[in-house]
Amino acid sequence: MASRTCRRDADSFCYICGEFIKVREKKYDLSTNLKICEAYQAYFHLPVKNQDKKWAPHVSCNSCRYILDGWYRGEKRAMKFAVPRIWREPRDHHTDCYFCIVNPLKGKNSRKTSYPNLPSSSAPIPHTENNPVPAPPVLENQLLSQGSHQSQSSCVSVHSEFVLESEPKIPHLINSEDFNDLIRDLNLPKSKAELLASRLKQRNLLTPDVRISHQRKRHEEFSCFFSKEDGLCFCHDVKGLFEEIGIPCHTTEWRLFIDSSTKSLKAVLLHNGNKFPSIPLAHSVHLKENYDSIKMLLTAIKYMEYKWEVIGDFKMVCFLTGMQGGYTKFSCYLCLWDSRNDAAHYRQKHWPARAEYEVGKSNIKWEAIVDPKSILMPPLHIKLGLIKQFVKALNHESEAFKYLNSFFPKLSEAKIKAGIFIGPQIKKIMDCDIFPELLNNEEKKAWNSFKAVVRGFLGNHRAENYEELITDMITNFSIIGCRMSLKMHMLHSHLDKFKSNMGAFSEEQGERFHQDIMEFERRYQGQYTESMMGDYIWGLIRETSFEHARKSKSVHF
Repeated sequence: MASRTCRRDADSFCYICGEFIKVREKKYDLSTNLKICEAYQAYFHLPVKNQDKKWAPHVSCNSCRYILDGWYRGEKRAMKFAVPRIWREPRDHHTDCYFCIVNPLKGKNSRKTSYPNLPSSSAPIPHTENNPVPAPPVLENQLLSQGSHQSQSSCVSVHSEFVLESEPKIPHLINSEDFNDLIRDLNLPKSKAELLASRLKQRNLLTPDVRISHQRKRHEEFSCFFSKEDGLCFCHDVKGLFEEIGIPCHTTEWRLFIDSSTKSLKAVLLHNGNKFPSIPLAHSVHLKENYDSIKMLLTAIKYMEYKWEVIGDFKMVCFLTGMQGGYTKFSCYLCLWDSRNDAAHYRQKHWPARAEYEVGKSNIKWEAIVDPKSILMPPLHIKLGLIKQFVKALNHESEAFKYLNSFFPKLSEAKIKAGIFIGPQIKKIMDCDIFPELLNNEEKKAWNSFKAVVRGFLGNHRAENYEELITDMITNFSIIGCRMSLKMHMLHSHLDKFKSNMGAFSEEQGERFHQDIMEFERRYQGQYTESMMGDYIWGLIRETSFEHARKSKSVHF
């Protein structure tokens, strides 16, 4: 076979069934997972071969692993086929290479993917009367030992991990630490946590140290670090809160995110690298998003004592640097970029830097609250601004724009015309293969360059040619008639102000916090006090290190 590589990696397919394994699905390495190999040999009477070859897969999908595991342990499970997919070395990449010919479909059509029968890869053969489902070794051992040990029998498989005991297992009583972690994983409010505890207590499934009434006061452990004044609930002792949680208070490892939703104004600490959950520092439903409120918030949490790096949208940046909001002439907080000089936007890259922030000059309205050098670039906010300019530049009568209306049926036409999307919607349209085909050549180049910048610069991975990607995107955007916005200007003129790993310093974690705290706002129904903040932080703790088979998606300390 030719030396060129295949279109897809061999380990993207299952060795047993040959089906494509999606990126987010779990794979099982056959070289390290011996129990799958033993179950494979017992079921098909074939050994696992060619694991030292590049033209054969070395992994198993979760479905085959689950069925073989259950069958090997004696459960009523069976594979759909009596003979698995057989792998041989292909002759060429065009007619006999399984990994080049198979084209996995995405989304709902993934199950319709065609898996051919080739000389290099024989398709599985289903069960028939001549090829019935074999009996597992565990059941065979049980039948042999049933006559002599009918009352007490135990069956041991070939591998030591497959052990079945007929003796009843003693139930494990749940102690207070395990019960608290269960409540956190289920995200239960206090009333439902007490109800669950009472039900388990009636069935003698809890240890004596579990107190049902403890759930009523679970917030007190952390609510003592918060105070409420002038409609603002804030943390007055950040160091003490970190010590109570059990983590060191290193200001360089955290960034401060300030933003407001339709209901409340919030200040949250986000971990650089996003390994720890978000820690709320301030919350208010009475304060509006303006300069005076932000200044009072930063004073309450003693920002000048810690001096975290701050991240937020550019509207928040205006308040932090004392700039006038709205469509102003000098809207950039780093230079004197003229936002109204459209003729010079794409031609002029370097603009005079802001030497001073003097009130009354260059759209400076108040004194700066935060040092401009401590403000981080918001990659999510910039991404939303880029796609907004791209969609606004599309012809509203084109097939591509009409496809956006059908692709997002729940979005109003006004929002689509304005290019207002959120992060998950951008990811969804970027994975779509139909939308780029409806664009003309110039629009398609701009769309591809936008995706290249998002994946090669604004995420966790920075491409080596990121400067070239950004230059191509700005050039393509200018060709289709996109107006230079403040977000695009940041990429055009202030590329040195961006972090090397934008995913680790993104404000996306703060946007997710809006969704998390919304559930607590619904629970407390207007009583947004220290109790709500303490209850939220209580849910971030993990008291035990025991790992369960099904893990929680929440991040804990």
